[in-house]
Amino acid sequence: MDTLTISRKDQRRETILAVAAEVFAEEGYQAASMSTIAARLGGSKGTLYNYFDNKEALFEAYVRESCGRFADAILDFTHGEPVREVLQALGERFLDQILSDTSVRMFQVIVGEARRAPELGRVFFESGPKVGRDRIGQYLEEARERGEIAVDDCAEAAWLFLAICKAHHLEVVLNLRSKPSPEEITNLVRHAVDLFMARYAKT
Repeated sequence: MDTLTISRKDQRRETILAVAAEVFAEEGYQAASMSTIAARLGGSKGTLYNYFDNKEALFEAYVRESCGRFADAILDFTHGEPVREVLQALGERFLDQILSDTSVRMFQVIVGEARRAPELGRVFFESGPKVGRDRIGQYLEEARERGEIAVDDCAEAAWLFLAICKAHHLEVVLNLRSKPSPEEITNLVRHAVDLFMARYAKT
């Protein structure tokens, strides 16, 4: 298979995932069908099944790719900068992403399906939250080795930092408030960083 053919297949796959994301967000996992996704693509179900064996495989691919893009967007650490500044920038990117309409809708769909299909919940957890926890934990370990922070369990500290940043996430997911403004996000993260550094800054 030549490079052009591979590229076209990759592009088609990306288009399928983008359309599937829209359908899952609008209808939920249970109500969404391969027929609906194929119709919106303007093709046949046969074409869709050339790429994905079933709806669960399509949904799993959608979750993995979405989480991968999410991680690439936020988990970019500027080494050499003070921990406080690194965490502030990281937290702002994190909140901007998880409070976006796309991320909120994906989270709502996954939570709705996790009880019926724990495997889908596991895929999301391992592709998204766990990756974030592990990579932030690794950064904190490096900062600890440089003598910048005093942390016993860097993975647990990473969870705590993300949890503090997510103070208003549940309200947005439950449609009780809109996404905070950029200024509000900056202030929310600043409070989270203050609390984190008060606990873990090397004295």
